[in-house]
This record gives sequence, C-alpha cells and structure tokens, in this order.
Amino acid sequence: MAAAAAAPVWSVDPRTGKRREQVAVEATAAEVDTAVRAAHAARPALADRTVRAALLRRAADLLDAAGERVIEAADAETALGPGRLTGELARTTYQLRAFADSVDEGAFLDVLIDHADPALAPPRPDLRRYKIPLGTVAVYAASNFPLAFSVPGGDTASALAAGCPVVVKAHPDHPATSELCAALLRRAAADVGLPDGVIGLVHGFRAGLDLVRHPLVGAAGFTGSVRGGRALHDAAAARPHPIPFHGELGSLNPVVVTESAAAERAEEIGAGLAGAITLGTGQFCVKPGLVLAPEGEAGDRLLTALTAAVSDTEAGVLLDHRMRDAFLDGVRTRAALPGVHAPVTPGAGGEHTVSAGFLTLPAAALAEDSTHDLLLEECFGPVTVLARYTDEAEIAAVLARLPGNLTATLQLGADESAGRDGAGRGGRLLADVTELAGRVVVNGWPTGVAVAPAQHHGGPYPATTSTATSVGTAAVERWLRPVAYQDTPPALLPPELREDNPLGLPRRVDGRAEPA
Repeated sequence: MAAAAAAPVWSVDPRTGKRREQVAVEATAAEVDTAVRAAHAARPALADRTVRAALLRRAADLLDAAGERVIEAADAETALGPGRLTGELARTTYQLRAFADSVDEGAFLDVLIDHADPALAPPRPDLRRYKIPLGTVAVYAASNFPLAFSVPGGDTASALAAGCPVVVKAHPDHPATSELCAALLRRAAADVGLPDGVIGLVHGFRAGLDLVRHPLVGAAGFTGSVRGGRALHDAAAARPHPIPFHGELGSLNPVVVTESAAAERAEEIGAGLAGAITLGTGQFCVKPGLVLAPEGEAGDRLLTALTAAVSDTEAGVLLDHRMRDAFLDGVRTRAALPGVHAPVTPGAGGEHTVSAGFLTLPAAALAEDSTHDLLLEECFGPVTVLARYTDEAEIAAVLARLPGNLTATLQLGADESAGRDGAGRGGRLLADVTELAGRVVVNGWPTGVAVAPAQHHGGPYPATTSTATSVGTAAVERWLRPVAYQDTPPALLPPELREDNPLGLPRRVDGRAEPA
C-alpha cells in the first residue's frame, strides 16, 4: 500500500478565511526525528558562551534588517496590524539582545564554590556547583504573538542562551511567518559558525506529539490553550524518562475595584478596563476576564464609562475562524446563564469579525455554587465579566474560588494605596490576590509584559505548569540543571569552576559574593 501523501500546510488570511499559499507540509515522524537529531548533534557547538551571545545578537540584527518583510508576512496571517507587529518585532529583538547580554555576564550559571573545611563537624569536602543545559528544547509557538512567543521568541531565545538547541513546532496560524523567521535564525547561526541544526522547525499536530515524546528532547516550552497544553504536559510526564514541561495554559486575570477607587475615578477605571479587554481584539494572555466592582452609585458610573468605551470600539478580526467560532459560542453560552446580563453584547461584528462587549451578574452568584463556573474560565477574545459585589465578604468568596492566574489587578483608592485606610483593606487584598497570581498589578492594567530581569510571567496552575517565568532573562533557568563537583582535581574541573576564574564569572565563594 502506498504511503499517504503529506498533508499540506496553508497560510490563511484571517480577514477573509481564504488560503493564501501552501508554505510547507506536515512533518512525518521521520522528519521530526531528523530535526531533533540535528539539534542534538549541535549541542557541543553551543557550549561556547561567546558564540551563543553572537548568535543571539546576529539573529536580532537580521530580524531588524528584514523587519518590513517579517511584519508584512505576520500581518497577512494574523491581522494584528503593522503598528502592533512593529512593536512586537522590537520587543522580540530587544529580548534576543537582552539574553545575549545575560550570556556575556554569566550570572545565570549560578557558580557556587565552597572550599574544603576539615574543621567543620562533619568535615566539608571541596564543592563546586553551577548549571548546565538540559539538551534539546521543544518550543511550541503561540498563536497570538507570531514573533515574541513564536519561532524567534522568548522560549527560543532563552533556550539558546542556556546552550540548548531548539526545535520549534510552528503554530498553524502563521506558518509562512514561522518559515521566514526560522530561515533568518538559521542564517544567523551560519554567520557565527554554528550548524543550522541548532534551530529546527516542524509543522503539524502529530509532529507536536512526536516532538515531545522524542527521547533526545530534554525539555519543552508551550504557550496556548489549557486543553492543548495539558495534553502535551501529560505526554511529557508519561515518557519513560519524563522531561520538564513549562506550559502557559490559560488565565482569567481577575481585577478588584474597591469602593474607594470607584468613588474617586470610576470613569478613568471604566475607560482603562475597556482598553485592556479590547487591546489586540482581546487576544492577550493577560486580558482581564473577571472584574469585581462595587454595587451602588460609584460602581454604576464605572459601568456607564465601560459601556461607552466598549461601544465605541470597532469590530476586529481574531487570529483564525476557529477562534472566532469558539469566542462566539463561549459568549453565547455564558450570556445564557441565569442572572447574567449583557450591557454591551459581544458577538459577530461581521462575516469575519467580532465585536467587543461585557457581561454582568451579582458577585454573590459566583460565590454560591457551581452554576456559574464557566464564568471563572478564560474566554479568548474581547469580553470580560463584571461581577458586582455588596461587601468585602463577597470579594473574598469569589477570590477563593478562582484558579491560578498570570496576573491579578487591584484598583485602590488613594488612602488604601498609601496605607492610610484604617481598615487595612489595601494590604489584605494584596495578600489575597498574591495567592492567586504570578504578577500583581496595582492601579494599572496587566496588558503589556515588560521584558526585564525582575519580570515574572507565570503563575499557579492552570496559568502555568511550573514556577518559572517565560518573560525576562530569568526565563533561561527553565533550561538548566545544577551539578556539583566534589573534591575534583583542578585539572579536570570545567573552566567555570576553576579557582582562578578564567572566564571572569560572578560567583559566590565560601558564602560571599565575589566580583568577576
């Protein structure tokens, strides 16, 4: 029997739903194996930190130089618009260069040296510890960030910084953009003397499963849905040798607006909330999906401002028609729940677009039983749920029912922010939401995740499957493991652990920080 023909991979225009071009075919198991083995063979070439830093900077330079082509390709496949994508490309190249700087510095290696001390009880041997790369990393590209969380994105950049080759499973929503970016990264590798196997690219659902199951893959990074991420997470755990799986799966990103905050700036909060839920047509992983706002006159003013701002928002295109159908179905099902109202009904803005809106209900309904549990799950797209509370007990009851989140936001009054409210409400709420999220925002909005060393983009499950961040230079820690050498002869030690510190690394020696 003849083998089945490889399934084509099409680039599709989400503005029309029509195919643009065939850009690839779905990878077979043999092709996934070839890509992984090429990546595995490239590991020794990435051992030199100088070369890794040069690769990251060269990749950033090539992406910048090809910026017009990259943005045009991404816009054609995602409808995110040149303005948004120009900013995303800048973010992508910035983080590549930031990881290059981190590689040069070397602090992420976490070098620790404790000299032998026979006077201690018990005596201490000579111990030297640092971190080494896990091996080939499987990266699963995100739909909503075709650059910053895709082929040249943070998972790829941090893995390469750690010394790990990468095989990316392209997202089906932007295959042409993925091919273009992968070609630029491979060219960067060649320019700095690395084999192009350090960056592999495969397409297809089956290829994604084959990738996470491959015995030479040492870790995986994923950004996407709870359903897809959990399936891959379980496959990674079910291997004969389980591997770390760092997945970002889903987040409600709750917001609490206190009575004082609403009284002081209801209109400002309403307008800001509208911007946060409609930014990028509601396709940000940190979009606020549940807002606890007070009953009463101040809360009514907030609702009025939100209604006006959302009503003025033009219909937008989602990343693909499957997501559009899921959004419309999700809104329809949520709006049909008892006690739920739609001051601005989200729905179909046209044949290929969706309109923004929001739903309301009493907060007590969310706290009472499981009838409204669907409202505690993420609905991807431009919609949020406004739950009106009557007292702090209802806030606490709703927060107690929430799953883990990437972010939680507090809108506080001036006295609450300054700690001048006698009730200590601001501090209590801060403690409550800290239990729920990896990033807590006060008097701002969570949309926008700065690439910075202190950033944390992660949170309790199902926001993420690990305690690590996927944004900021600390993301490199996901792809490393510590190893300690005991009483090892100096001639055999890795350069990073030698007494004379030939690489000039920051380190701690006998408990004290030692400058490079």
